Amino acid sequence: MDRLRVTTPNDRDIVLERDFAAPRHLVFDALTSPDLLPRWYGARGWNLVGCEIDLRVGGRRRLVSRGPDGSYLGQSGFYREIVPPERVVYTEVFDDQSYPGESLIIHRLVETAGRTTLSTTVRCPSREARDIVLRYPMARGVAESYERLTAVLAELITTESAEEIPS
Repeated sequence: MDRLRVTTPNDRDIVLERDFAAPRHLVFDALTSPDLLPRWYGARGWNLVGCEIDLRVGGRRRLVSRGPDGSYLGQSGFYREIVPPERVVYTEVFDDQSYPGESLIIHRLVETAGRTTLSTTVRCPSREARDIVLRYPMARGVAESYERLTAVLAELITTESAEEIPS
């Protein structure tokens, strides 16, 4: 259950699903906080060096990553729906058009017994665009990124637990 599951339920969607041993409010925070995203976002060797989050409907989201070879990859979009801690929807466009066109990203978070299932739908503009995205090592990169997220969530749980202990 702690492994990334990737499905293609239709001609335009890629669904990425992963379970985390953390409450959904912490997973939601990790997905939306400019302080937390740089700690985990990106495949092995990639680091988030720019992170602008205006977490409101209509607000802009801008991420810039630096790769192991020093190259940069930027992506941006606008928030369409925010329902803490259960749902975030935003658009996404890559600066270099490596992933063609504008995609819609839909994060759904479901908590059961202290564990959270994060289901992310990447709705591509066309079947052709979806197939191009699938040819990139996106699933590997997301899986590596989620491994980093697991470590960040463990730290957040420890910090949150320590704050609850009365002195």
